Amino acid sequence: MAWLRSFWAGLPIEGRWLLAVVAVQTLGRGLTLPFTVIYLREVRGFELSVAGALMSLVAVAGFVITAPSGWLVDRYGARSVLLGGQSAMMIGSALLAFATDPWTAALALTLIGLNFGAALPAFNTLIAAVVDGDVRQRFFGIHFALMNVGIGAGGVVGGLFVDVDVPATFTTVYLAEAGAALVPIAVLLGPLRAVREHAGRAMGPRPATSGYRAILRQPAARWLAALTFTGVLVGYGQFQVGIPSYAREVAGASTDAIGIAYAVNTTMIVALQLPVLSRISGRRRVMIVMAGAWAGAWLLLGAAGLGPGTLVATAGLLAFMAVFAFGETLLQPTVPAITNDLATDDARGRYNAVNAAAFNGGAIAAPAVAGLLLGLDVAAAYVGLMVAGCLAVCAMALALERRIPPSANGVSPSNRLERGSFS
Repeated sequence: MAWLRSFWAGLPIEGRWLLAVVAVQTLGRGLTLPFTVIYLREVRGFELSVAGALMSLVAVAGFVITAPSGWLVDRYGARSVLLGGQSAMMIGSALLAFATDPWTAALALTLIGLNFGAALPAFNTLIAAVVDGDVRQRFFGIHFALMNVGIGAGGVVGGLFVDVDVPATFTTVYLAEAGAALVPIAVLLGPLRAVREHAGRAMGPRPATSGYRAILRQPAARWLAALTFTGVLVGYGQFQVGIPSYAREVAGASTDAIGIAYAVNTTMIVALQLPVLSRISGRRRVMIVMAGAWAGAWLLLGAAGLGPGTLVATAGLLAFMAVFAFGETLLQPTVPAITNDLATDDARGRYNAVNAAAFNGGAIAAPAVAGLLLGLDVAAAYVGLMVAGCLAVCAMALALERRIPPSANGVSPSNRLERGSFS
């Protein structure tokens, strides 16, 4: 694609290194991501309730560290925070490889969660330091596609390699994940060691208005945080509990079908992200299209529950994942770009931290909501709530649009009236 070649040719060398880091890092993460609960339960022999509580530590630790991470990014630079996070990730993965008791596993998963909480505001800030404008939106989209490629490929390799009857196979993949964390550390200490200066940090004392309270007094920041929280609640947050539980217990889908459905989601993201990026450049109201696509996807999943155990149910599940993937390709290049277009250089880390906290909050709330409604056997109410949440995202996107400048909404003066867009 001509625009992709143009994007790559015009990308600073630091941007290319960042994309390489994403590819390696997510490949290592994919080796273990689908199998940690299985490892804790079937290899280390922890009770299911203990394993579930341990898994929650990742999200809780990430949420707790998000606000301090934003402050640290603005005080010491994104690169320093990323180095700390990757070090925690490396130590946590290595510990988990040998975690024969719950306390060691708890420490390991907490360290991994600290990295996740620090990585989102720090990495997004680092991207903003390297690229801007339309290139930034495209970068976030390609970054998301690479994440899915890496996690998907890592999951396939890990699935073929690990064996619950051979604990050493799990030890190997967790050590491999720890080793993968060394790559970002090496790049941050080497080719990216001067990136901090690219962010324009030599600006003298920061104004007192750049704290979290001042950011959250801005209507645009509040609407964007609310939109992110709701989007995760009805979107990504449902992938670990809500969607597989509905597919299995309500739609009666086989485990094979569920596995294929998740593969369909990843494949569609990889296939669609680049074409979508070429269409949304300079267009507005992309998030409204995303929310509409997700609402339609949830209706497809609801239809799958009307014929449990049938081919129709499986088809509905696969269609849900495909349509949902299309919405994901619209969301990922948009929200991080808007966040960084609104942010000032002296508070960019905290702007990204607010968005990361909203994301992590949605990720914590989503399993609880799904577990409550599906546990009460009110599947229709569950699907209805998800659809209503998608419609709420549409309303929030419209409210946000009225409170941000056109440039932050991806609209340049030359194409505000362009036809054939998603608006």
